[in-house]
Amino acid sequence: MTTPPIEARATAPIDFSHVETWVFDLDNTLYPPGLDLWRQIDMKMRAYIANFLGLTLDEAFALQKGYYRKYGTSLRGLMIEHAMDPDDFLAHVHAIDLASLDAAPALGEALGALPGRKLVYTNGSRGHAEQVLAKLGISEHFADVHDIVSSEFHPKPHEIAYRGFLTRFEVDPTRAAMFEDLARNLEVPAMLGMRTVLVAPPGLAVNPADREAWEHEGRDGAHIDVVTDDLTAFLNGLRSS
Repeated sequence: MTTPPIEARATAPIDFSHVETWVFDLDNTLYPPGLDLWRQIDMKMRAYIANFLGLTLDEAFALQKGYYRKYGTSLRGLMIEHAMDPDDFLAHVHAIDLASLDAAPALGEALGALPGRKLVYTNGSRGHAEQVLAKLGISEHFADVHDIVSSEFHPKPHEIAYRGFLTRFEVDPTRAAMFEDLARNLEVPAMLGMRTVLVAPPGLAVNPADREAWEHEGRDGAHIDVVTDDLTAFLNGLRSS
């Protein structure tokens, strides 16, 4: 099996013919990163932290990003450093407007054509994932959602989180592929033997309102098998190859 047109470093085709389980991140992976969904979540996190800790928005933003980088999610940092109960936090930050998110029938068709099981693995909440999948019109193609609660609040990119996911769904990592928009979240999957696909816009331009520059580091790492800026086209290429 050959790979479809991609932004790739390898000269040899990457084989996906052995893949039985297809694992997809949610935010900025199953929908384009140019939408304002992540920005809404980011702003809600900032406001929640400011209110919870009695900080200014700027102070809350600095703490939020510092915990995110150190712990994998801001939530994890707040739980460890401030004994915060996660339930209210998750409900608050994921209460966003999905009006900019359109149905994606072409993506649904491409997912439906993949042989094997499809799973969503997100650092967000199940409720948020289910709402996004429903709005995209692709819920039917996924066997289940593994969220941050299912991970016992151990987030990607930590190895314990991935191992818990693999155990829960009895996934053989050597027969699985993972799709992510952040390169650092593919390091452990690659180490465990999974095929890795980075779903990211071409180039390294970063909108500071969406992502910080360091979040795009590792894009050229050897742990990434394929980089694509069009998930639907990539999946269709697998079907036609």
